[in-house]
Amino acid sequence: MRFIIALTILFSNAALADDPATIKRPKDDRATITIVSENDYFAGYDDGYTNGFRVSWLSAETEIPWWIDEFSYHMPFFTYEGNKRYSFSVGQTMYAPNDLSIKALQKNERPYAGFLFGTIGLTSDTGYRLDNLQLTIGIVGESALAAQTQDAVHNLLDAQDPQGWDNQLKDELGINLSYERKWRGLYEFTPFGWGADITPHIGATIGNVNTHTNLGATVRLGYDLPSDYGPPLIRPSLPGSDFFNPSENLAWYIFAGAEGRAVAHNIFLDGNSFKNSHSVDKEILVGGLQAGLVFTYDNIRLSYTHVLRTKEYKLQPNNEQFGAITLSFKY
Repeated sequence: MRFIIALTILFSNAALADDPATIKRPKDDRATITIVSENDYFAGYDDGYTNGFRVSWLSAETEIPWWIDEFSYHMPFFTYEGNKRYSFSVGQTMYAPNDLSIKALQKNERPYAGFLFGTIGLTSDTGYRLDNLQLTIGIVGESALAAQTQDAVHNLLDAQDPQGWDNQLKDELGINLSYERKWRGLYEFTPFGWGADITPHIGATIGNVNTHTNLGATVRLGYDLPSDYGPPLIRPSLPGSDFFNPSENLAWYIFAGAEGRAVAHNIFLDGNSFKNSHSVDKEILVGGLQAGLVFTYDNIRLSYTHVLRTKEYKLQPNNEQFGAITLSFKY
């Protein structure tokens, strides 16, 4: 509750301050490619959210087609003054119960599940405020090829072969619409020549894969912080930005963040929407912590993030942990 009150105060102060959207900055003329790899192997676990992979392409701000720019003017949450980018990405996520050696259905454990998806997105960045709208369409179930991916990864790592993928969720078209807003640089100060900021965010996702609202904040300490909004992760982790726009050849920062989600629907716990499938009783309120570091050199950004997430369903044996490595480069 104290966390929510503190964020409310931050949002109120942001609203009372001069509108940063009126401050123009030069447009970025380079596109960005980002690769994200998430795996619980980095945390010494092999259950729950066990693997995720995403590749994205983000346009330069100077190469926005007129009709996309015109479309953004009619979006109720976007500011007219923001520089726009559009994006495409593809990815896969997978989920598994605690014991991979059991072939039979584990009724008290989360279902085996995979999600193969593509996303189109539109962002608006004023330099201080980021609005991000994304539409994700994919397939949940056997056609997501998660069983084949996990088998291949475990063979590569000489790990336990998962036995229960015959019990995974059934095929279902998945559609999600997500919106997020971040305010960067609130109470920014510069001790010892470095920068420090706190960046709150709010967001919501609606769809038959996930439906939830989220609220959180990230604290950063380092050099050349305005180059981005934090490292990008795969939803529903804390948001960052696929783009980075460094003003120095060498930059770095460490960060820590927290987020709370109110979950109305999670297909990976609630099961299929239109077919009988395995399901578990989910937790309505889910929290997450993350920490890590980011290095930027010239046109390359590399980051590592460690994520701790509270239990997502009633009989979950442990909190969830995983690590994420992201690599971005501009051209």
